[in-house]
Amino acid sequence: MRASPIRIPTVSNDIDWDFCFRSSQQTEIPAHQQTDELYPTGGPEKSEEETKAKEEEEAIDCMSHPKEKLAQSQKRVAQLIKEKMNTQANKELIRCVILSRIIFGDHHWKCARAVTNLAYGYLTLRGLPVQAKKHAASAKNTLLTWKENTTSDKEKEEILEALVMLYYTLGVAWLLQNRGREAYFNLQKAKRNMKELKELYKGGICESEVSEKDLTLALGRASLAIHRLNLALAYFEKAIGDVIAAKSDRTSDLISLYEETAQIEQLRKNHNQAIQYLQQAHSICVSLFTEVSPKTAETSVLLAKAYAMSGEAQHRDAAEIYFIKSINAYGATLGSEDFETLSTIAEFCKWLVQNGKKQ
Repeated sequence: MRASPIRIPTVSNDIDWDFCFRSSQQTEIPAHQQTDELYPTGGPEKSEEETKAKEEEEAIDCMSHPKEKLAQSQKRVAQLIKEKMNTQANKELIRCVILSRIIFGDHHWKCARAVTNLAYGYLTLRGLPVQAKKHAASAKNTLLTWKENTTSDKEKEEILEALVMLYYTLGVAWLLQNRGREAYFNLQKAKRNMKELKELYKGGICESEVSEKDLTLALGRASLAIHRLNLALAYFEKAIGDVIAAKSDRTSDLISLYEETAQIEQLRKNHNQAIQYLQQAHSICVSLFTEVSPKTAETSVLLAKAYAMSGEAQHRDAAEIYFIKSINAYGATLGSEDFETLSTIAEFCKWLVQNGKKQ
């Protein structure tokens, strides 16, 4: 189902937006202000300087409420994401945009950053690429203008971080809509901004919401979408190397990377290399999840298909072994009537018929 984009800020039909807007407006009047307004003291008139000072103090006090609420909302976003409460986290991101507009104004980079965070939230928390693209596009010009005009290194760092997130969001959103060329174009921009950000850190640790691994993987998938197989392979190999260096060669993060890299090798007709990647994925699954588990069953059937696709006679026995392992693991963990079990049996039977074997 294609979700309707949420319009910011005039959204009369958006329940999330309306709820957050009302909440952001609920600021209590301090007790001393209520007393002054309802029960005038009738004291002597204050001088012009005293009156002006009082007005400035009240203005600062009024602004402190949205700032406090913004800080609270930002903390709530992090906590809700940690608790996997994605819809509620998205509501808080909307509230952050509203409060940022109150505090900084529409054309400030901090407001544009809040909109970018919301776009990223629609993509990663809700899986809604249409809304993600709409919000990211609305923040782009403001961030680019401030990037060119700011003289503060600290501001530039934060703006570059926001631009990396913005272009990553646009790239992945296009990729989810099967628009590989547009995805690759935006992800390349994210890569350039990340390079600039790393140069600004001058060798320090660059802790961005979008990691280098995230960006490398997205570029690999976009390259695959536009059929640049050698480039896609290079990105995935880099991602694998980065994960091994950061964690270990037995981390579960490598399983999907090996599986996707094997897919690229199959498209390049390098069946033996594809088999090697899937063997590595299968080995990690067995060590982390045991032989009899849905995840190990999944890699077993991929390995069986890889052996079958090679077309080599010496791989037929291995294909049969891994088909049977997969069927047994699915049957033991998910049941004999489960879709995964039945579809694997169907694949196995099809392969047996093609190879002239009895079922």
